[in-house]
Amino acid sequence: MPGRLIDLFAGCGGMTSGFVAAGFEPVLAVEWELPAAATYAANFGEDHVVCGDIAAVAEDAVPEADVVIGGPPCQGFSNLGAKDPADPRNRLWREYVRVVARARPAVFVIENVDRFRSSHEFALLIDEVERGRLRRYRLTHAVLNAADYGVAQRRHRTIVIGSRIGPPHLPEPTHVDRPVSVRRALHGVPRHPVGTELPDSAETYFGRRVPGSFKAAEIHVGRRPTATSAERYRAVPPGGNRFDLARERPDLLPDCWRNKPTGTTDVMGRLWWDQPSVTVRTEFYKPEKGRYLHPEEHRPITHLEAARLQSFPDDFLWCGSKVAIAKQIGNAVPPLLARRIAETVAELLDRG
Repeated sequence: MPGRLIDLFAGCGGMTSGFVAAGFEPVLAVEWELPAAATYAANFGEDHVVCGDIAAVAEDAVPEADVVIGGPPCQGFSNLGAKDPADPRNRLWREYVRVVARARPAVFVIENVDRFRSSHEFALLIDEVERGRLRRYRLTHAVLNAADYGVAQRRHRTIVIGSRIGPPHLPEPTHVDRPVSVRRALHGVPRHPVGTELPDSAETYFGRRVPGSFKAAEIHVGRRPTATSAERYRAVPPGGNRFDLARERPDLLPDCWRNKPTGTTDVMGRLWWDQPSVTVRTEFYKPEKGRYLHPEEHRPITHLEAARLQSFPDDFLWCGSKVAIAKQIGNAVPPLLARRIAETVAELLDRG
């Protein structure tokens, strides 16, 4: 049976969403940013959430748990030889390890960027497993593509599973030969956004007022582009990108693109209907940053469409400004990928 869950650096709760769907019960979540913590609380309850610095979580405030999950922020990818224990970048990793050591979970899960396995922080993790506070755990790790697990998005992330109850293993891919397309993910989403602004509403979380909580239909909001940007959107054909502007409308090219004839092929690009999307990042509403134009409409994807591509369910609630919610969506672990991981962890707990 699934068990008790702690989520550190929880964000808006994308990873918790997948674990809750697999039957786990959250007993502690820690998140620094108020809008993300409010979104988490709107969906999973406020009583077990710490909105603040993980270092301020006292030892006796850490409950026992079966699983600890989270993605401590990578502060940099420094030379692995420079292992200075006083390096301030290590603090968040020391706090993650502290909570794991205190909670004594049977399993812990870390999600991070694909380069994580070559980072300074990963070297610290291995050192803790080999001769530190995590030495009772065995590890498995790999870079997984969310599209291989039913998410309509090519998103490569390092997943680390540590276990002290048996050999850990990663989830088997389910959609390698039949990836979920943008068309399927956006099925039923109206072609036209409901407007450009979120509703004027707010709720109180952690003693502070936060915009929200907003339902899925309410975050189907667009952008107010400049006249030049709108012309650029219209000039990009299906599947096209900035190079189509260079050929068809060179007068619309900014100097930064005109002076860079190669590379950055996703800039001002349209998503393809029948493929997974590119990685949804925090500024998906700016097609100047990547392939974020709607497959047919002359606009960037909306917050709702980005949340769908991240596999968030439509009953998920959101708190914060447009920019804050976009950041939450782009930084989140896709809930469907998290659920596949959670099911693998549940199997490990059953065997243990």
